[in-house]
Amino acid sequence: MRKLTTKKGSSSGISTIISLSLVLFVVGLLAFILINANKVSNKMKESIVFTIMLQDNSDEIKAEFESYLTSSNYFKEVLYTDKKTAYNNLKKDLGEDFSSVLENNPLFDAYDAYVNAKFVTTQGLTEIESFIHEFGGGSIVQDIFYQKNLVEKLNDNVRKISLFLLTFCVVFFLISFALINNTIRLAIYSKRLLIRTMRLVGATNMFIQKPYLISSLYQGVFSSILAIFMLIGSLETLKQQIPDFIQTNDFIEIAFIFGLLLIFGIIISWISTFFAVRRYLNLNENELYN
Repeated sequence: MRKLTTKKGSSSGISTIISLSLVLFVVGLLAFILINANKVSNKMKESIVFTIMLQDNSDEIKAEFESYLTSSNYFKEVLYTDKKTAYNNLKKDLGEDFSSVLENNPLFDAYDAYVNAKFVTTQGLTEIESFIHEFGGGSIVQDIFYQKNLVEKLNDNVRKISLFLLTFCVVFFLISFALINNTIRLAIYSKRLLIRTMRLVGATNMFIQKPYLISSLYQGVFSSILAIFMLIGSLETLKQQIPDFIQTNDFIEIAFIFGLLLIFGIIISWISTFFAVRRYLNLNENELYN
């Protein structure tokens, strides 16, 4: 009889660990997708470039202007292209030489200033435009070009995608909580008669609950570790198959997600077990078979 009970308990414990680890794995995967989506959106935002056309000025003034741009927090990278290089690049791209048609080079010396992601907003870009024109009272800059319509569409799409992912994560989190809770309640349900018997022989609530709560801690730890290894394997596979898909390489971010999975697994397992055992402690004999 004891062997049968042990076998049943072991079987229910393994099924609980597997169910819990699968839920934690999906939760962790969603967390990585959410962070990765933010990284991808930032990378797309940082492709927004201000092309700043310069008037004819001395090299000293151009150097001062470049220092003015790079010393600000607005730009991630600032690249200079003189008008001769710009002309040669245009000639190479179009495959034609315009020197016989054009007497002078119509292009300007220019800077390509790549904007930091946090400033890629309508207000931020307007602020940057004013910042550029402020240098030299507007006597240095000939004109400024950037893809304003693209920025608005990009921000709108990023906002919609982020809201969808966040809503999906919250909904799945609630569903996963319910699934874990039901799995553990079913495992405790199979032991309700044993719990009732212990109550009849005079065991205290704490004495009855203690082994189940300790077991729930182990189940939470094992499930979290299993989910973490599954997550590592999945991410490594994705990196090999789709190298550009995974943008999250920050050790602190990865450790934070793994830590959350561990804490989440332990807390959910313990709370669900506590309330499940407590429920059967308070049932009368007739309710045990319902």
